[in-house]
Amino acid sequence: MSERADVVIVGGGVVGSSAAWHLRQDGFTGRIVIVERDHTYARASSWLAMGGIRQQFCTPVTVQMVQFSVRLWKVFDRELGTAEARPRAWFRQRGYLFLANAAAATALMKRYEEERRAGAVVQMLSVDEVRQIVPDVKLDDILFGVLGPEDGYADPREVLFGFRRAVEAGGTEYRVDEVVGIDRAGGRVTGVKLASGGAISSAMVVNAAGALAGRVAAMAGLRVPIEPVRQMMFRCVLPGRWPYRFPMLIDPDGVHWRHDDPVGPDDRDAIILAFTNWKEQAGENFESDTARWTRDFYPAMVRRLPALKDVTDVTGWPGLYEMTPDHNPVLGPHPALEGLIFANGFSGHGLMMSPATGKIVSELVRLGRSTTFDIAIFAPDRFDRGALVHDAATI
Repeated sequence: MSERADVVIVGGGVVGSSAAWHLRQDGFTGRIVIVERDHTYARASSWLAMGGIRQQFCTPVTVQMVQFSVRLWKVFDRELGTAEARPRAWFRQRGYLFLANAAAATALMKRYEEERRAGAVVQMLSVDEVRQIVPDVKLDDILFGVLGPEDGYADPREVLFGFRRAVEAGGTEYRVDEVVGIDRAGGRVTGVKLASGGAISSAMVVNAAGALAGRVAAMAGLRVPIEPVRQMMFRCVLPGRWPYRFPMLIDPDGVHWRHDDPVGPDDRDAIILAFTNWKEQAGENFESDTARWTRDFYPAMVRRLPALKDVTDVTGWPGLYEMTPDHNPVLGPHPALEGLIFANGFSGHGLMMSPATGKIVSELVRLGRSTTFDIAIFAPDRFDRGALVHDAATI
């Protein structure tokens, strides 16, 4: 006889954990079981993320979700502290700064106007104003910048374990196992099968499986095009104490980096760099492509920061984006199967809006609908209907 739960959450990263936390915050008293296949999170997107948080999007509901999330990021350490530990999310509102050269100027100007109409807080900066923020960055080909002053970044690992500790303190169980099947009957979910041979009966299953969410959907007989795509990141130690802190800086050629602050007295300033490769083949690929440092990252970095041409202390790691065809999330129930809620497909933006996503899942479970946000455009069946979401601000 299988055990029972009121809610089963597939995936214990920041999205699944945020969902459980918001359920408890909103007064849900039922039994919640989070099934997470890797308790170390060694390959979890949450653990390997860059930690960027921005409201610079062109879709109003996306802007609203990030703005909602920022309200929690500001008080995260206090609100999610437990008797045993207090997290250090290290949320720093140093801004997201997009740079425009001649090739990118028209598109970024259009995006700026669309973002303002969508409700984002953004500022157009002259080159001199950009130079005041990043005085060592070479700007000879830059025409202007667009700054999101309320944007910033956080420490993904502290965020993940901050959520997890708070959720466990609230009585939710994290089960180290893997969901290998979704049970259904009469057009609705009835539970999940586990790799260990067990099963959990439940009328409510949340698919928060991140890069593997498409696979979980297929277990339920649904086709939702969410695919894992590898992205490389590198951490580069800066020479000595750096005199200022970088925002999240987005270069026109695609590389972006942010400051990584020293924590202890013996630590050194560093930057974390990412370079989105839209040509990367889909697949659960964790092979570290360190050759990209020499081929892509280092040349792009030194073009902007010549002072770093002699850096040698560099480490790299791969992580997975959960990509959808339109690079926008998949949120809500699927009309073909009652009781299965999707919370995935963020395409690199999952951590930044995980508080809002947790709130959405809480409302869907408790109320049967999302009341805080209008998530209709992110419906899981939109790909079958050809109703893709177009947002020029995805990177």
